Amino acid sequence: MARPVQILPATMTSLPMPTSWPAPVGGGVPSGPAYQILADPGSPGLDPGDEQSLLHAFRSFAEAAGSLEHSYGLLRAEVARLHHELESSNSDLARSLEENRSMRAHLDRILEGLPCGVLVASGAGEVSRANPEALRLLAIDKTSRLASISSLPAALQELLDLARREGGEKEFEIRGELATSRWLAARHASIADANSDSSSVFILRDVSGRKRLEEAQEKLSREQALAEMSAVLAHEIRNPLGSLELFAGLLAESDLDSECRKWVEHIQAGLRTLAATVNNVLHFHSLPEPERAPVDLGQLLDWARDFFVPLARQSHITLSFQNHVQKVFLAADRHRLEQVVLNLVLNAVRAMPGGGWIEISGRKVEDGRAVALGVADTGPGITPEHLPNIFEPGFSTRSGSPGLGLAVCRKIVEQHGGTIAAVSRPGCGAKFTITFPLLYTTFEGVSR
Repeated sequence: MARPVQILPATMTSLPMPTSWPAPVGGGVPSGPAYQILADPGSPGLDPGDEQSLLHAFRSFAEAAGSLEHSYGLLRAEVARLHHELESSNSDLARSLEENRSMRAHLDRILEGLPCGVLVASGAGEVSRANPEALRLLAIDKTSRLASISSLPAALQELLDLARREGGEKEFEIRGELATSRWLAARHASIADANSDSSSVFILRDVSGRKRLEEAQEKLSREQALAEMSAVLAHEIRNPLGSLELFAGLLAESDLDSECRKWVEHIQAGLRTLAATVNNVLHFHSLPEPERAPVDLGQLLDWARDFFVPLARQSHITLSFQNHVQKVFLAADRHRLEQVVLNLVLNAVRAMPGGGWIEISGRKVEDGRAVALGVADTGPGITPEHLPNIFEPGFSTRSGSPGLGLAVCRKIVEQHGGTIAAVSRPGCGAKFTITFPLLYTTFEGVSR
């Protein structure tokens, strides 16, 4: 029988395989069991066929080992190539991720530095992103987080909903405390998401500056139109007014009883006031400085009482006077102060065509450092939306009125260093208060 073939280790697979047994060194007869078996045909061992089979097996083994070694070399080369490609791919991926992070950080800086607000919300109203300008415009502290649109004030929710429903840029006035307001503009864009509902992106801008500029331009245009109209009216009124003053003067000089003379005096006072009103309207945009002189405010209210009693009686209005400013002097233009009181009382009379109650008052305030004159009525009052505009030139809720009475009042009061304010509740009447600092105070007619 043939001996079992021993498998050589991988490190010996490259050794050359002999085609026959080599001769012993130095010549002679080979010795050893294997040589003896091959040399002695009669001895027990391998026959020639087995020897050829064994040689063939060794040769096949060597060829297989060589093929395996070659395949192993190819495999190692392929592994090295794949490893290089993987390293290159990982390097490209890492570089791409770094570029993406850098780009994201750059876009975040751009988003944070935008002069407009950017608000991103889901279809359910959950806010996923809001840049600092959006938080500022929405009056939200930067240290807090805006979680949902529903947490915003109702006015802001209405603005965003309007922009989402109607498209385009929508503007809305946001009223704050102390009668302050600001204008916000919002534009909506929808972003489709395959995995969820579409998201909403809102672009917010503060357009208060533009609105103020538009309002100022509108006011200027209105004042220019009023100035032109006033010039025409003043020219048309002055001529007949001069005639009326002349005829009233002639009546005053005629032989009339005391009651008729009193009525003529009221006509003359009214005509003088009307003439002054025409001049005020004509020179509204360039009203000259008042001619100041010490004016007894107590005497001013006494004049108002005497002047308005006949008008109140005719209009079924009860007049009340609270005169606590006797011998209180103010450096002022008496005629212009009369014009202010006249405008305020006439407005109150016109607001109560069916009659009512008017109080004209005067008192010291601020520990005697100022004086306040007031005109109050029981008319329908002023609505909250109209109250901020009543002193604007051209504003009036009465048809046919030029809307200059209260504007002239404010200008005259401000020329004297004072302030005028109004408080009102609809259905509860209105009260106007004029406050002047007392720079000239007298006691028993002695000025200081």
